[in-house]
Amino acid sequence: MTHTVSTNPDTVLSDYRDHLFQCAPPLYDEPLVLAEGSGNWVTDANGDQYLDFFAGILTTSLGHCHPEVNQRVAEQMATLGHTSTLYLTERQGEMAKRLAAIAPGDLDTTFFTNSGTEAVETAIMLACQATERTEIITLRYAYSGRSLLATNMTNNAAWRPLAALVPGIVNIRSPYPYRCPVRTPCDDTCLDALANDLEEAIQTCTNGKPAAFFAETIQGVGGYIVPPPGYFQMASEMIRSYGGLFISDEVQAGFGRTGAKWFGIEHWNVVPDIMVMAKGIANGFPVGATTTRREIADRWTAKTISTYGGNPVSMAAALATNEIMVREDVPARSAERGAQVRDALDALANEFDWIGEVRGMGLMQALEIVEDRASKKPDPAKAKALLEAAKKERLLIGIGGLHGHVIRLGPSMLISEEDVDEALGRIGRACAAVA
Repeated sequence: MTHTVSTNPDTVLSDYRDHLFQCAPPLYDEPLVLAEGSGNWVTDANGDQYLDFFAGILTTSLGHCHPEVNQRVAEQMATLGHTSTLYLTERQGEMAKRLAAIAPGDLDTTFFTNSGTEAVETAIMLACQATERTEIITLRYAYSGRSLLATNMTNNAAWRPLAALVPGIVNIRSPYPYRCPVRTPCDDTCLDALANDLEEAIQTCTNGKPAAFFAETIQGVGGYIVPPPGYFQMASEMIRSYGGLFISDEVQAGFGRTGAKWFGIEHWNVVPDIMVMAKGIANGFPVGATTTRREIADRWTAKTISTYGGNPVSMAAALATNEIMVREDVPARSAERGAQVRDALDALANEFDWIGEVRGMGLMQALEIVEDRASKKPDPAKAKALLEAAKKERLLIGIGGLHGHVIRLGPSMLISEEDVDEALGRIGRACAAVA
C-alpha cells in the first residue's frame, strides 16, 4: 500500500466531539482515525497499518478499494451519476437479474434501497400489504436497524433508545444453543419447546393472524448466534400454517459469507418468502435490497419511490462486486478460509478457559467471552480488553453480544491464506496478553 496519509487525527476527533452525534461512539478507548484502505489492510492517520479482520462490519466483502469495483464506479460516474426510481437504468435491471440467479428458490423480484434498515422497512411494509395483516414476530437478541420500526424490532436493550412505540411487534425466544432458554445442555427436544413458544406467541400475543416471522439467519449484533438444525424449517412452516410469511434477514450472512452457500438460509434448506440484503452486496457502496416472488411484490399497489435506491453508481458497484463474487466463488472461499479460522479459534478455546464457545459459519466466526466455562457468566470487560489488545497487535476485530461480551470476526471473503494466518497469530498474541 502506498502511504499518502495527510489526515490530522486531532482535527478529526475534535470535529467528531464538536459536531457529530455522540450516540454513535467509536469502537476504541482511543478512537482510530482511518485514512486509507487497500485489500485487507487499512492505514490510520498516523501512518500505522492494520489488518482488517472485520471488514467494516462484514461490508467490504472483497476488500478495501477493490480496483475492479473502483474502475466500474468511475466509469459510471463519468456517464450517469444519478436517477431516482422515476427512470429506468440498465444497471438496476442487470443487478436484479443477477440476484434472481443466485437467490434461493423462486425469489426473482427486487426493490433496491440504500441500507439494511431500508430493506427491512420495505420487507415489513410488503408483508403487511401482501397478507393484509399488521403483526410481526421477531426474535430476542435481534438487531434490525436504526429506524423507528427497526429499533422496535430490535430486541437488545443497548440498541433501543425508547420504549416500544410501534405496536404489533411480538418477540419470542431466540434459538441460542449456548444459552439455551429451554435446558442446558441444549438438545433435540429443545426444538419442540421453541416451536411451542412461537405458536403460543401467535395465539396469545397476536390476533392469531400474523403478517410475518422475521429473523436473521445468524444473529449478528447478538453475537453470531447460529440456530440449531431444524429451527428455520419449523419456524417457516409454523408461520405459514397461520397464513403469514417468512422474512429472512441476510444483511450480514448473505453473499457467500457463511460458506458453501450464497445465503445463510440455504444451509437449512428453507426458501423464504421475502429476503433482505445489504452490507457486502456492493463492497461498501450504499445498497440495500428486498427480494421476493413476483406474486408477493405485486401486492404492493400503492405508489412508492426511492430517490437514491437503485442509483446507477451504487448499481455499478453492486454489479462489479457480484461478478467478482461469482468468478471467485466466494462461498467456496469462505468455507475454506472459515475452516482455517475455526481450527485456530478452537485451539485458543482449548487454551483459555474464558473462551466459553467458538461458533459461526464460514467467515462469520465468534468467541463468546465468559468468566469461566463452568459459570458461563458473560465477561464484557475481558472482551473489551481483548478488543484493545488486538488493536495493539494492529488487528481490527468486532464486538457484540447482549452484554458486549462476544468477539466477532468477518474479514474480506477474498482474504488469502497467508493473511488469515497473520491475523490468527495476532489474535493469539492478543489472547495471551489478556490472560
